Amino acid sequence: MQKTQPIYLRQREEVETKISHLSLPGLLPPDRILALNPETRTLSFLAAGPLLIMEQQLSANELSVIVPILEYFPHCCPYEVLLAHISSNVVTAASIAHCRQRLQEALSQGAWQQELRPIRRALSSLRNKLHCFNLEISNVRERGCSLTSLISTSLF
Repeated sequence: MQKTQPIYLRQREEVETKISHLSLPGLLPPDRILALNPETRTLSFLAAGPLLIMEQQLSANELSVIVPILEYFPHCCPYEVLLAHISSNVVTAASIAHCRQRLQEALSQGAWQQELRPIRRALSSLRNKLHCFNLEISNVRERGCSLTSLISTSLF
């Protein structure tokens, strides 16, 4: 009689992807949501079902900027938060305070636009991608950005 050896197969560890599902009241119709997958850097527009309507691939900088804007929705996301997200992998209260100080110094020295250049570049390309979802990023002078709709909310 032949002995059998147990075979142990290594199972791949399941990595849970943190996909954010956002209804964005006032910006999207009630039966539509945005799904943000940070692992694949994709922003998807979904209908009930779920049914994929549209999807956009985001750059690393675009992702760094859209995440805090979505977190702050429906309020304005301050520039120091955006700068902290685009310039650091780990955002803390201390890094946001440091960015606030950088921006205050830049404002007093007349270098505001230069300090915001990385944010402006990311916002510029992100705006084009958000237009496919009928969304826009509005600037609030020397304060920050907020997410708005390109179409009237009365249509929903």
